[in-house]
Amino acid sequence: MMDDGRPIFLQIAEMIENSIIDGSLAEESQVPSTNELAAFHRINPATAGKGLNHLVTAGILHKKRGIGMFVTSGARDALRFRRREGFAEQYVRPLVAEARKLGLGTAELQDMIDAQSRASTVDSVTMEARR
Repeated sequence: MMDDGRPIFLQIAEMIENSIIDGSLAEESQVPSTNELAAFHRINPATAGKGLNHLVTAGILHKKRGIGMFVTSGARDALRFRRREGFAEQYVRPLVAEARKLGLGTAELQDMIDAQSRASTVDSVTMEARR
């Protein structure tokens, strides 16, 4: 995880965001402490703290003085909304623009997406069966 060229504190923040989105960190639950994150990832505690504070500033986490950091109510929905917006900007808009250049209509594009989705589902089932 800690190797994609982005600042480590952002990677820590994203890891926590992912845990909130997938439900492994529920709203109002306590997140790992700065020291726990630092020890687990073998990073400087200040870097781990910067990742947590980044999420506090974004309203995803809140501090309970003397207790620790907790996931804010509504954080999951806020993160999903933000990620969906980013997904549309990064993937969907360029996809639609390229489809237009190629003369693909909405129905054709939808058929391509549906076919890819079915293929991905089959691949996932096949991989599970092999385990």
